[in-house]
Amino acid sequence: MSIVSQLMEFNKAFVENKEYERYITDKYPEKKIAILTCMDTRLMELLPKALNLRNGDAKFIKNAGAVLTQPFGSAMRSILVAVYELQAKEVVVIGHHGCGMTNLDSKGMVQKFITDGGIDPLVIDTLERSGIRMDKFLRGFSAPEDGVMHSVKMIRNHPLFPAHVPVHGFIMDPTTGSLELIVEDYREE
Repeated sequence: MSIVSQLMEFNKAFVENKEYERYITDKYPEKKIAILTCMDTRLMELLPKALNLRNGDAKFIKNAGAVLTQPFGSAMRSILVAVYELQAKEVVVIGHHGCGMTNLDSKGMVQKFITDGGIDPLVIDTLERSGIRMDKFLRGFSAPEDGVMHSVKMIRNHPLFPAHVPVHGFIMDPTTGSLELIVEDYREE
């Protein structure tokens, strides 16, 4: 049975048995926070449980390493929508130890595009010549703290982000869920 068939079969039973009822909420985050975090599978259930968050408490924006690579990319757009349209009053960036973005080899990844993905090297060259720098697009970090601080600073300094909204940064242990505060952004008014 294919993964799509498995997903569809389970979903049909989930809906028929009304298992969705315990997850019903609205689009506004109850705890008024937006969380930018990593897409790592270890954080899927651990992170909300370790923060005592239930369905409907927060807006989650996930990407590789919780790193904003472009000030006008989709992750930053999601943060702005969460703040301006969905009533988030604080933003939290959560990276984690053992992240796959630590010391990411962008040149090695480009080589995998070519050898494993069958991408013509001319495509990479064309992208580079049109201003898409693979080293920037595939940027990792030397330590997860660096990635968190990079994203915190990009959010804080974004020309469309409101100065009064706090932006906090944490690192999580992906095994225990233990949090380490990197930056707490409550400022005097």
